[in-house]
Amino acid sequence: MAVPFDPNPQFQEYSHPERLVSASWLSARLGTPGLKVVESDEDAFLYDIGHIPGAVRIDWRKDLNDPVTRDFIDGQAFAELMQARGISRDDTVVVYGDKSNWWAAYTLWVFELFGHPDVRLLDGGRDAWMGEERDMSFAVPEPAPSDYPAVERDDSTLRMLVDELKASKTSRTLVDVREKDEYTGTPATTAEALPALRHGHIPGAINIPWGGSVYPNARFRPKAEIAETYGELDPSQQTVVYCHLGDRSAHSWFVLKYMLGFKDVVNYDGSWSEWGNMVRMPIKQGEKP
Repeated sequence: MAVPFDPNPQFQEYSHPERLVSASWLSARLGTPGLKVVESDEDAFLYDIGHIPGAVRIDWRKDLNDPVTRDFIDGQAFAELMQARGISRDDTVVVYGDKSNWWAAYTLWVFELFGHPDVRLLDGGRDAWMGEERDMSFAVPEPAPSDYPAVERDDSTLRMLVDELKASKTSRTLVDVREKDEYTGTPATTAEALPALRHGHIPGAINIPWGGSVYPNARFRPKAEIAETYGELDPSQQTVVYCHLGDRSAHSWFVLKYMLGFKDVVNYDGSWSEWGNMVRMPIKQGEKP
């Protein structure tokens, strides 16, 4: 049975308020039957120096990706991961993490690829929880194995692959959510952290950096401010978002889909790490799409 939604007044402005929870709401419900908390960080070691009591870790590198196919794990592997983490198919799952929830949003997106019915994001992630000086734990839970079923992954409505992007003839908007220097191809100090053989953006992509939807403390801005940030987009067209690795674009995907209510928004998770490293792929540099 799903856990009741967070009635936070700000969340009610969003198109799908049921997809967010606040730190205060979560703190009051830790240990509730049917509620599972997942931490998913860019820096996986953060979990070891303190996490929300009862939270289990999902490492996006090790747990969600198949090193042989270099793609996401399949339905059987996802079921085994859920079983090991004690997560049942009918559980409400709250995901949180560092970096304003970049990788938490990515993990939530993967949960949705497998059709998990109720998965939510903690507004503000680790920063919100720690900023309010809420309890942290060093204890690693040892949950009883669940009976999570193997469910075939469905990429068709949430994900775009590079061949589909190249072949697409339909009317769509391509949004690069990276920072301006990354989009223009300007050499930056991030080049070593975000390696690619070429720098620039996919031709036709407009630049709307992901950070316009959050405050410096990682919490989401009011809907009106977010809507203004994405005002040049047409909600009636398909919107494809990408970044460098798919994490920031998963965050923007969440914002467009659940906060603004876009009906057809997909994540090109291969992003620039794929496009910028492929042979003879067209790229553009500078500020124009």
